[in-house]
Amino acid sequence: MALPRVVIIGAGFGGLKAAEKLSKMPVEVLLIDRNNYHTFQPLLYQIATAGLDPEEVAHSVRGVFQGQHNVDFRMGTVEGLSWERQTLWMADGSLISFDYLIIAAGASNNFFGIEGVEENAFPLKSVEEAVRMRSHVISQFEAADADPSLVAEGVLNFVVVGGGATGVEMAGALHELFHLVLAHDYRNVDVSQARVILVEAADGLLTAFSSKSQRYALEVLRERGVEVMLDTKVARADTRAVYLADGREIPTKTLIWAAGIRANPLADALGVAQTRGGRIVVNRDLSLPDHRNVFAIGDIAASLDEQGEPLPQVAQVAIQGASHVARQIERQMRGQPMRDFRYRDLGMMATIGRHAAVTELPTKLRFTGFLAWLAWLFLHLMYLVGFRNRLNVFINWMWNYFTYDRSARLILGDGRVDPLREQAEATMPAASVDVAGVPQR
Repeated sequence: MALPRVVIIGAGFGGLKAAEKLSKMPVEVLLIDRNNYHTFQPLLYQIATAGLDPEEVAHSVRGVFQGQHNVDFRMGTVEGLSWERQTLWMADGSLISFDYLIIAAGASNNFFGIEGVEENAFPLKSVEEAVRMRSHVISQFEAADADPSLVAEGVLNFVVVGGGATGVEMAGALHELFHLVLAHDYRNVDVSQARVILVEAADGLLTAFSSKSQRYALEVLRERGVEVMLDTKVARADTRAVYLADGREIPTKTLIWAAGIRANPLADALGVAQTRGGRIVVNRDLSLPDHRNVFAIGDIAASLDEQGEPLPQVAQVAIQGASHVARQIERQMRGQPMRDFRYRDLGMMATIGRHAAVTELPTKLRFTGFLAWLAWLFLHLMYLVGFRNRLNVFINWMWNYFTYDRSARLILGDGRVDPLREQAEATMPAASVDVAGVPQR
């Protein structure tokens, strides 16, 4: 008799945890992701700021489950499904059937329909985006070194939009990269002219945290030289500048977008009820209404707390939801009634830079500064997948801490905008074309 087949879409925190729990049960598990690796998203900003290499925050999915013989992996993209046939449609045209389905596809960037942002911003949701951002940022310093006049045009202005944890961490890391590392690399560049500008629409940073933590984050960033603009909205953007709703404009070639997320586009293709931000409506047990064998967890799911409020789109919600769903599948297989999901808040933390972080525990214990920074480092190190990744990251962090150096200062691939090429093309005489169609200058 064939074992029930559980298909999991997404190899993020939730998908990996669900597969891990199900690997101990009498089921056949198939994990699907468009990449063959799991990405530790909380440390992507360190790739973007040259602190870590890509392979240190990513781990092969097949490697994770090497010893689990009832867990298989399929690299591919799910485009839709047939509810009647319980079958997924893959982008390559193949079909995958399931007995149980766990949708853990995560979230995508939300640009809120602001003109020019999607085309010109650098988001930070994947390894590829982090590497592209790193290449672009360092390219701006190369351009300023070759032609100092570009500084006046904003080539060293770096605008970070979004004052949540990602935006705060990114702004702090950029400032450290410029003044502790690149200042020694680019002796012909006045790095004091490099500006990190953090733009937030709300009246404070880290709004999910207490007012004390919010004030601390704001004070530390400003003391370290980050320009923080609160109560400020972005109206539009292009390749030359970011235009604010109050009429001001910031000349820049670098717009880093950390202002919001929405559910993975897969949610739109399933024909199910959705809430704000495209999140899938789920029952209290995380199953879908009318589809009790299908579950949604993590960022893509509109899971609720005991007061009926939406749970935050953070890793712990996905991890705990995955464990809960694995237990509910086991209960269904035994013919037992399913139970409601109850999220256990383990606290929040965010780092602002060297020796500065905020940590808040559900016991109302809150601390900032060096101790919070150490707690942030330890927790993120422990949650990394794979011992080798943990060891490499630990060594890199120690090296960075004692030497003020970052080894991953490489420009790879397309940096999106090359200021020198852009300037050259603007001043180059128009080409003429001879009768053979060959451009002649």
